[in-house]
Amino acid sequence: MKKRTLQSPLSRLVFIALFGLLAMGACKSKKKVVAETPPPAPVEKVEPAPAPKAAEPSAEEVAVGKLENYFSSVANANSIQAANSTIQEVLGMFSNQETPVLIVIYEESGIKDYDEPTTIAKYLNYLKDTKKNLNFISDIRLDGSGRVSELELRRK
Repeated sequence: MKKRTLQSPLSRLVFIALFGLLAMGACKSKKKVVAETPPPAPVEKVEPAPAPKAAEPSAEEVAVGKLENYFSSVANANSIQAANSTIQEVLGMFSNQETPVLIVIYEESGIKDYDEPTTIAKYLNYLKDTKKNLNFISDIRLDGSGRVSELELRRK
């Protein structure tokens, strides 16, 4: 026959004591955690940083924007006189009419292959005659007075 362990008074007493210890132990640990937790540190108010000011475009960026617009104006001019007057305005941005214009036709591993070098005056007349602006400015160099001293173009 099987012997029942909870029938003896001693085993009942041990079982109740263990159950009580477990129940009380669980309660004490919760109280200690709550009691020992320090109050939350005061939160510092963080003011949002002022919005960063828009960086002013560099002289090169301004020149590129103007030249792109001028090139489109020369290529899309309604008449020869309008194109010629725009060309005269554009030439004022360059150090002289013989400023070199280099057109990149191929590049690999940082080595560039250029079309035949031309001048800005010839390039502007080319735009006027073909009425197509197929290139964009990839590099520009300015001299000390802020005028364009060299221009590098690429196909669109």
